[in-house]
Amino acid sequence: MEQLRFDGRSAIVTGAGRGVGRAHALLLASRGAKVVVADIGGSLAGTGSDAGPAHEVVAEIEAAGGQAVACHASVAEETGAASIVQTALDAFGSVDIVVNNAGIADPDWFEDISSERIRRMIDVHYLGSVYVAQAAWRHMAAAGYGRIVNTCSEAMLGMVPKAVPYGAAKGAVLSFTREAALEGARLGIRVNAVAPRADTRLSGPAIMAKTYDVAEEMFADGSIMAQFKPELVSPAMAYLAHESCSMSGEVLISGGGQVMRLGLFVNEGITSEDLTPEVVALSVDRLMDMTGASESKVETLAGEAVSAARDEAGTA
Repeated sequence: MEQLRFDGRSAIVTGAGRGVGRAHALLLASRGAKVVVADIGGSLAGTGSDAGPAHEVVAEIEAAGGQAVACHASVAEETGAASIVQTALDAFGSVDIVVNNAGIADPDWFEDISSERIRRMIDVHYLGSVYVAQAAWRHMAAAGYGRIVNTCSEAMLGMVPKAVPYGAAKGAVLSFTREAALEGARLGIRVNAVAPRADTRLSGPAIMAKTYDVAEEMFADGSIMAQFKPELVSPAMAYLAHESCSMSGEVLISGGGQVMRLGLFVNEGITSEDLTPEVVALSVDRLMDMTGASESKVETLAGEAVSAARDEAGTA
């Protein structure tokens, strides 16, 4: 198969100063993309700033013969997100790809986490993705082309302790991905997401020990996460960001050399003209049986009806 390249394309990667974001930026640049390395360089909990990581990745890309510019702005602020997109327009003249990767980690039991910490999680993961995507959206719409790759997490499925704010914010990113995919179809914009499994600061010994209430020494040698190198997440991202990708509204779990599709399915359920709480209680086994379940696709019946109505109006 011919190599998937990004020659002539410009890409924004947020949170690109370290970890998975850095791997994303390096891969896209190595395939010909001109990259905005956006990273405020904050702490794991989302405080502070440091311009160093973004500039270091730019230097690494340039040393390898690629093109990149740094942007030291916060995705959690609308003005910061707008400046990231403007950086791409000023440097490269367009914005073809947005990879929303910026993220923070702040694990704690739900009863012990403050509303300020919850808000920060939403601001960075969810609103940060929305702000950057929306700032780029109008430019993509005008060009009739765009690729947006958001970052979800399996934590949104309720699989990780001490992650109520984090999982909820990532769940919001999933919903945003699917709704934006539905709207983007009419504009040539495809929106998908990756759910990374990677050894980064967000899964370092201190974070893992706090999350699972174990001694930090259990993770100190790195052996547990060693197979989950950040660069093994990026191939799935790059496919979703490529012009040949026809999918939209999808989530790919990616890590450790493995890529899996995460789907949403609806079963037959129960139907009753005399539905009561007791009927539901007596039908639990059938209600929970996913045999024969069908996929819940982005192009819903309602969406198809709206599209049909628009087509009819356009030809009337």
